[in-house]
Amino acid sequence: MKNFALTGVAGYIAQRHLQAIKDTGNVLVAAVDPHDSVGIMDKYFPNAGFFTEFERFDRYLEMLRRGPKETRIDYLTVCSPNHLHDAHIRLALRIGADAICEKPLVLNPWNLDALQELEQEYDRKIFNILQLRVHPSIIELKEKISKQKNKQFSVELNYITSRGIWYDYSWKGDSNKSGGVVTNIGIHFFDMLIWIFGKVKKIEVLNSEPRKINGTLELEKADVKWNLSIDYSDLPTEIRQSGKTTFRSIKVDNEEVHFSDGFTDLHTKVYQAILSGNGFGIDDARPSIEAVYNIKDIIKKS
Repeated sequence: MKNFALTGVAGYIAQRHLQAIKDTGNVLVAAVDPHDSVGIMDKYFPNAGFFTEFERFDRYLEMLRRGPKETRIDYLTVCSPNHLHDAHIRLALRIGADAICEKPLVLNPWNLDALQELEQEYDRKIFNILQLRVHPSIIELKEKISKQKNKQFSVELNYITSRGIWYDYSWKGDSNKSGGVVTNIGIHFFDMLIWIFGKVKKIEVLNSEPRKINGTLELEKADVKWNLSIDYSDLPTEIRQSGKTTFRSIKVDNEEVHFSDGFTDLHTKVYQAILSGNGFGIDDARPSIEAVYNIKDIIKKS
């Protein structure tokens, strides 16, 4: 059984990590979040220490590091706002733990180089949650594409997930903290596309607004049209009428890839891979981080 600590436990995505820690037979020792709406912990680890001040959390983990081996933190899970990921990963390494970080690993590609140096320095590992890579339908698509040599595919990606007014007033609505829509909701899909269809050759941004962005992506084996939005009005009529707030669609040569279901246990699958000595590291995360950074650079210059 491994000891976990977690940053950002009040956030939306933290529950999937709590579930994954529990599902894999491990224990959460401590968690931190400046917000104290963390009753969800009662369902998973009611006896875990909780801090609203990061400095006290840091001090507690350092105390554990200096104590008996069985009480030390083995993994620090990072679910905090995107701009804090780099600092919280560094905390993990400093206390002798491996880091498991939500997307994006960092906002700027050059931070990856520094983290790789720290991995070597501390002899620890940094893992990223790239859960679409373990989705059965996506794995099946990758296997299918890999068998077809010298073919250029046509791909359409549409991801629309409605967000209310609150989004604009949260850290997610601040592009300096979240990286904007292209990072906050898009990076998993860019990672998936690059993983399946190969390296990025060219990127274009056709339209960019605070709540939506679209463009094209030329990959080694695919020409991609991509569209990302958090605007409710962009949802297809049938989705809105059904009461749903999210629409995911990937078409390869006009054929729909069905992957809307099967998302509930993906984090657990990634944790299982990490705990068995595998998992997705910095080199896995780098191509999509570079891609979204280049998209943001295009927007700045336009």
